[in-house]
Parts: sequence; C-alpha cells; structure tokens
Amino acid sequence: MGSALTVGVTGLKAHQSMLDVAGNNLANVNTTAFKASQITFSEILGETVKNASQPSSTTGGTNPIQAGSGVGVAMVSPNLMQGNMVSTNNPLDLALNGEGYFALSDGQREVYTRAGAFGVDANSNLVDPATGNLVQRIGSVGEAEGFQVSGVSSITVPYGVAMPAVATSSVEVSGNLSADAVLATPQTNVLESSLAFTTSDGETAVATTLISALDQFSGTPDDGALAISGYNMDGTALTPGTALTVDAATDLQDVLDHINAELATVANQNADGTYGVATLSGGKIVITDGASGYSKSDLGMTYTAGSTETFTMPDYFEIATVGGDEVKNLNITVYDSQGAAQVMSAALVRTGTDNVWDMVLTSITGSVSEMTTAGRRIEGVTFDAANGAFAGLTGSDTQAFTVTFAHDASNPQVFAVDMGTVGKFDGLTQFAGTSTAAATDQNGYSSGLLKSVTVDTSGTVIGAFSNGIKKDLASIKIATFQNAAGLERVGNGYYIASANSGQAVASMAQSGSAGSIKSGSLEKSNADVSTEFVNLIQAQNGFQASARTIKVANDILGELVNLIR
Repeated sequence: MGSALTVGVTGLKAHQSMLDVAGNNLANVNTTAFKASQITFSEILGETVKNASQPSSTTGGTNPIQAGSGVGVAMVSPNLMQGNMVSTNNPLDLALNGEGYFALSDGQREVYTRAGAFGVDANSNLVDPATGNLVQRIGSVGEAEGFQVSGVSSITVPYGVAMPAVATSSVEVSGNLSADAVLATPQTNVLESSLAFTTSDGETAVATTLISALDQFSGTPDDGALAISGYNMDGTALTPGTALTVDAATDLQDVLDHINAELATVANQNADGTYGVATLSGGKIVITDGASGYSKSDLGMTYTAGSTETFTMPDYFEIATVGGDEVKNLNITVYDSQGAAQVMSAALVRTGTDNVWDMVLTSITGSVSEMTTAGRRIEGVTFDAANGAFAGLTGSDTQAFTVTFAHDASNPQVFAVDMGTVGKFDGLTQFAGTSTAAATDQNGYSSGLLKSVTVDTSGTVIGAFSNGIKKDLASIKIATFQNAAGLERVGNGYYIASANSGQAVASMAQSGSAGSIKSGSLEKSNADVSTEFVNLIQAQNGFQASARTIKVANDILGELVNLIR
C-alpha cells in the first residue's frame, strides 16, 4: 500500500508540471515570437521482483516481474514551429521566416531572440527598446561611407547625419542612333558665348561686363590684348593673327570686328572658302558657320592683361545648334564637387564617315573656368556595320568630357561616358529608324540627410536620404544553431547557447537555414489555445486519477487498521 501512495504522489507532481506548462503557454499566447513548450512523461522503474529466465529443454522461459514506482517528467521541450506573421507597418519591426535568431548584445554576452520589435535610441543605436540590448551586425557594409565604425559590432542608424556630396564621374548613354534618318534641312553649327554682355545703350556701346573696369584703363601706358583661338568647321585649328589691343576706347563692336577679321583670313577659311561670321544677339556673341552640315567649329577668347586690369570673359562658347544631317540632343543633371546640380547638354551627331558619330558637350550650367575643345568632343563613336552593335572609339580619343569649374579650378572634373559594352547591345546601337538615344543615368548626388530606413529580406538596413539616394547602412547578424531546441531561455524572449545547442553560427538572412526577414511585421506566438485547453483537461484527468489512487490506497490502509479493532 505504501508504494501505491508514493506512485500517486508522482502522478500528482507530474501532472502539476503539465498544468504549469500548459498554463505558461496560454499566458504567452500573445507574446511576440513565443515558442510553446510541450511536456513528456516517463515511467519510473521501482524494482525487479523476478528476473526473466530462458527456456530449457524441459521447461519454457518466464518473463521478468517488475514493479513501477510512478511517473516523472522526462523533458519539457520547445515547439520551434514557425509562428504566423502579423503586419505592423513599422519598418524596424522584423520577423524571421526560417530557423535563424536575431543576435543582440546585453553588454556582457551575445543573446538571441526571434522577437524583432526594434527601434533607435538617443545614441542612434538599433536596439530592443524593451531591454536596451544592441542589435548586432555582420560584415563591413556601411563602414566605407562612415555609417558604421570598424570594429564596433552594434548598428548605427544615423538619422540627421549628412551624407557628403559625390561629384559625377560617369554618365550612362543608351538607345538607338538612326542608321538612315536624315534631317529635312541639314543643321548649321552655331556657337554662342556663355556670357551675355551688358551694354550701356544698345549692342554697339561699350560692354561694361566684357570690360569690367574700362574707365580705370584710361591713360595707362600698358594696355591689354584680346586673342581668339579654336577650330574651323573642318576641324583645322584657327591660325591666330594679331591680338586686339584693348584700351578705354574699345567697345563690343571692336571685339566683333576683330573676330570676323580673324575668321575671314585665308588661313582660317574652310577648304570650300567658307568661314564663320560673328554677330551679336541677345547680348551674346554668336558665331554661325558659313555652310550647313557636320562641323567641328569651336571658339575661345583669352585676354592678356597689360598691367592689373581684368576682363570678365566668356567661360566658353556653347554650341547652340550642332551642325549635321542627323543630330540627337540629350540632357542630364550632373553634380559638381560641391554637390551643386548642373544640367549637362550634349549631342550625338553623324559624321561624314559611315557608321561613325561624334558626341559633343554643347553646354553645362554653373561657373565654368575652362572647357577645351579636346575635353568637349568625343570623336569616332563607331558601330558595327553588320549588326549595329557599339564598336568602341576609333583613334585615341578618350571616352569622357572634361570641365573645370571656377570653384575648383585646380581639379578638372572628368565625366566618363559609358556607351555600352563593345560588341553588345546594352548601350548605344545603330539601327534604321528613329534615334532614341538618351542620357539615362549618372553616379553623382548632392549632400543629404538620412530620413528613413527599411530592411530588405537579406537583413540589409537601407537608408533613404533627403537627396533621393538610397544607401546600404549595415547588415543584421543572424545566428543559427545545430540544435536550436537546446537553447537556454534567459527571459524577455531571449536565449543563450547551451552545452547541447552548439555554438552560434553567424550569417546573413537568406543564407543556409537562417531564413528571410520580413520588414514591418512581427512573428506571433505559436501557442495554440485549443491545444492548450485539451492539455489542461488531460492534466486535470491525470491529476484526478493519481489523487484517486492515493484515496483508494488510503481507504485500504484504513480497512487494515480496522481489522485489529
């Protein structure tokens, strides 16, 4: 009878534990990423009354006689089944769809969790706001740009920190250049000074901007000289004549007369005897070719001071109209070294050679201190005659434009032009039909402030800046374990590695079994109410049965006591 009492007690204890487990699961039915537990019972072996015997030649074998001593709790194991995901619309709420765990630091050790309700603290750290534990990162993403500090494993989300401007160094051009289209009227090349000159009374009076301090020059013994340079329509260099002497009496008409005299010299005429003509329109000096068609005309003006006087000269001559029988104009916003947006205008023009085009920089906004002819024209853009694929450049031309801005005069800015892969159709092409070529992209941007962040499925934290640029800020560290069921709970939804879980294997989401991350969502508890209610009933039945065993054993013992009365 004593054995029955103790057996009943083990049943009470075991089912009390079952009740505790079920109650804990129900209590955490709404806890983010909670993993329900399940209890497993095992028999307690008391004694072997008689051992088994094997059969002999005259008798059969006998089974062992063993008496149990009740029931015990073999283990309480977690149910690692994936919980459902619920949308929160908070981009820093993260849910893992897989076997991984978020890695965080509590300041002394690394802890792991499936609950990804994260936020940013006052020091710009990505944290679990409930505990202050720091979310950990993996790799070097964000270090080169200064968003993350090398050697520091926590993640910084630098709201309000300025991202420095990046000057444009590459421009992409793609699309088709017509192999057969011809303009109804071939265009005549027209140059236009980038500076509109201010005059005191009409276009023939003294130019107060061109000659910024003429009145100061009166009576000075050493006057300055103005000279022109550049190229003719056929690409031959202009032969400079005598420079124009500039003094207090020089006016804008003198400048125009000098330019026309220079262009009209025999040495500066084209092979057909034509030459450009300088006029004034809208306050700008305009140079118009003497004939229509493909042209390499360009003009520059330089002033050599006789003493200390200075002129405000045109930065360069814009190409108002590109000469040729097929021209495709294109524009794109680029950025200088200070992050200022400048509009670059260029044109692709068919040359007199089959399947060969030039690309010329017609103008660019901003204060330009220098633009050379060599730096504004890319010659010999060639296409395969057989299939229209981009075939690279003929000759030794550099596939780039070079512009010197006044604010950074010692560092000319080079704009490499990506026209596609030689022999491929991923950039410019030349087929019959319409010309569709356009400048499609560039790699510069202005400065900006971090405005918002998102996290992609691989765990990369992506920052959106006020300048429209998106940058990768960091990669969230995900840990996996050989035996995740062996992790040890430490409260607040956290786990630590145990002797039987194996050490954490660091990785990124979407790597191996780590799973993918869903931003703006949280994983729900996987505790099922209906299942736990059934477990409660089973625990109650088991408890009652064990209690009944104790009662019956007690009643029998009472009968035995009554036998001697």
